[in-house]
Amino acid sequence: MKQFMHPSIDDITLSGVLGALSDPIRLKIFVSLIDKKSCMSCTEASPLKNIAKSTLSHHFRILREAGLIRTTKLGVENRNIARIEEVNERFPGLLKHIVKLAKEHPARL
Repeated sequence: MKQFMHPSIDDITLSGVLGALSDPIRLKIFVSLIDKKSCMSCTEASPLKNIAKSTLSHHFRILREAGLIRTTKLGVENRNIARIEEVNERFPGLLKHIVKLAKEHPARL
């Protein structure tokens, strides 16, 4: 079974978080994970239903490597959840403001 690598709280950087969320697709994925507040598959969290699986995997890998999500394997499916508490511990209030602005000014895909 594939094991996913997740950075520790001390390894999460501001530039990594902002870089990961600078892409409109990744930002929409992350906002949907926060809104759902539970594990979602990659396809459930995808803002576009016709996106290639390889492209979607890339976006989730970037979010995971930035420390924004935690991915677990459930059967053949990857389940993802936002690491809100951990990121808020490292950067208090950052995600709240990013999500608020993302909802006020939605990106066009």
